[in-house]
Amino acid sequence: MRKALRWLLALVVLIGTVSTAGAATAAEPKAVDIKDRLLSIPGMSLIEEKPYTGYRFFVLNYTQPVDHRHPSKGTFQQRITVLHKDVNRPTVFYTGGYNVSTNPSRREPTQIVDGNQVSMEYRYFTPSRPAPADWSKLDIWQAASDQHRIFKALKPIYSESWISTGGSKGGMTATYYERFYPRDMDGVVAYVAPNDVVNKEDSAYDRFFARVGTEECRDKLNGVQREALVRRAPLEKKYAAYAADNGYTFDTIGSLDRAYEAVVLDYVWGFWQYSTLADCADIPADAKNATDEAIWDSVDTISGFSAYTDQGLETYTPYYYQAGTQLGAPTIHFPHIEKKYIRYGYQPPRNFVPRSIPMKFEPWAMRDVDTWVKHNARHMLFVYGENDPWGAEPFRLGHGARDSYVMTAPGMNHGANVAGLVPDQKALATARILDWADVAPAKVQEDPSAARPLAAFDAKLDARDVERESALRP
Repeated sequence: MRKALRWLLALVVLIGTVSTAGAATAAEPKAVDIKDRLLSIPGMSLIEEKPYTGYRFFVLNYTQPVDHRHPSKGTFQQRITVLHKDVNRPTVFYTGGYNVSTNPSRREPTQIVDGNQVSMEYRYFTPSRPAPADWSKLDIWQAASDQHRIFKALKPIYSESWISTGGSKGGMTATYYERFYPRDMDGVVAYVAPNDVVNKEDSAYDRFFARVGTEECRDKLNGVQREALVRRAPLEKKYAAYAADNGYTFDTIGSLDRAYEAVVLDYVWGFWQYSTLADCADIPADAKNATDEAIWDSVDTISGFSAYTDQGLETYTPYYYQAGTQLGAPTIHFPHIEKKYIRYGYQPPRNFVPRSIPMKFEPWAMRDVDTWVKHNARHMLFVYGENDPWGAEPFRLGHGARDSYVMTAPGMNHGANVAGLVPDQKALATARILDWADVAPAKVQEDPSAARPLAAFDAKLDARDVERESALRP
């Protein structure tokens, strides 16, 4: 009888245990796939998903208002990408300031913090352009508001720390975003970001070109540039044939002659923007005795004779519009070239934008950002290249800045990065980025010199090549 009773009690306990376990299992929420979570955001739609080992990569469209001040007055589809690693990792918010790549890639801060990456295509770069396009809504505040709205949409999913970053115009964009929405990001890493505070005062660039590199290299470059203008007539014939063969036209800039001079005057700037001192070995040493072909090839390789054709300008209309309305654009002089050879000089951005698009310059826009950075920068890192012309007018920090830095990578060009800094600055910059992202290991907190990227280098994801564009596009 006792055995039967014990058996009965054991059975009751077992049934209760199984029942409780089943109830607990039923109560556990089913994990929602990251794609479904992204697509649950109002206005978010999928273009495609591409596989990459260790990540999920999504190309998406996000519905944005054309005018963030008046959201009811139309929308457009803005392209973004998400390189997803883990919702428990920090997220890097990247923009290059132009089109967004639809292939998986990882920016340096993303490698450093071993995180997710959200990349945004800048408004008005196709296909992220309203139709019809109201160009008055292309300004730095509207673009910053695009980023803010994307951040607010994604923050509930990626709830850990966020770092914004970008190179060149993207570095400018990250800075402007911080100026208008300083509570969004936990840190900012702005690479090679020009800061043209006073558009009409560009003597810093002239001083830069008088000392950059070595005298021997400067003389070689100046010689080729001058010779290309001395030989204008025969080389413009070659240019006309080249344009005809490729279907190039010159309606926006006004003439083949204007385009030719613009390309040639970009030559020295373009060299230092994209090349290193070692590349001087490839420049014709005796320009006066070089063949027309050698002069043409050198200029084409560095400046690109397609840059100022209608076809070359079209993609970058949004940039030139911004340069002529808010960002400013450099003007430099050419003391090594007699005035009789220069007909137009550095042409203003207005010459590179179709006349059907109205433009008016706002000189206060960059002064406002510059003043804000000096007095309010928090957790901001600016990285420049010693030999990059765009660094001649950098961002500078004032007494109001806190935990912010300006660092220069020796010998580097427009592709300067944290990895190219001198060892102590490299370690400090890496440590601060890790700390801002709240993923600094204990040993790094104790000793910043121990800071290293948390993710191993991936030759495909972490490619460092600088995209070659016109020299006068940052």
